[in-house]
Amino acid sequence: MATTTAIQEPLTLPQIGFLRIWQIVGNPKTNTPALIPIGRTSFLNGVKSGKYPKAYKLGERTTAWRVEDIKALIATMGA
Repeated sequence: MATTTAIQEPLTLPQIGFLRIWQIVGNPKTNTPALIPIGRTSFLNGVKSGKYPKAYKLGERTTAWRVEDIKALIATMGA
């Protein structure tokens, strides 16, 4: 029996908008790749300490981060 490997296309982010936490740190249940390879708790602790960008409340139970802020964070991590 042959096995197939899923080929993922490179992730492209929009110029502006918002990202939810699972879009940033990934989600193995839905095969969402991580933009920043750290755990959810580590990311949230970094937000709390000021190491990572602040979150924006979009609704009562909806929190997101600006795409521009995450792109800047990735650029500084890669430098």
